[in-house]
Amino acid sequence: QVQLVESGGGVVQPGGSLRLSCAASGFTFRLYDMLWYRQRPGKEREQVALINSDGRSTAYVDSVKGRFTISRDNEKNTMYLQMNNLKPEDTAVYYCNVNYGRDYWGKGILVSVSS
Repeated sequence: QVQLVESGGGVVQPGGSLRLSCAASGFTFRLYDMLWYRQRPGKEREQVALINSDGRSTAYVDSVKGRFTISRDNEKNTMYLQMNNLKPEDTAVYYCNVNYGRDYWGKGILVSVSS
């Protein structure tokens, strides 16, 4: 069965950095586009970044461009989100997503940006 497990979240001060990881199993990871979403307090879940199956193409929501970098290691079945220059408005639960017939989600991990 498909499993997506996020890690790497936590509390960080504004301007700080975190790297999220998403460990995937239950499907052929290297064949599928992968996405990061987030849900900020009181807001709808939004797509943050996408990476295609071979890692050569990426896309970002405007609010994180130049600060976040999505990447993947198809040998390790793992996707990453490097988040730099974090802002309080980046505070959210971050989710890993794949569409494998239907949408699958990780349980999410909290990123809190606060001084």
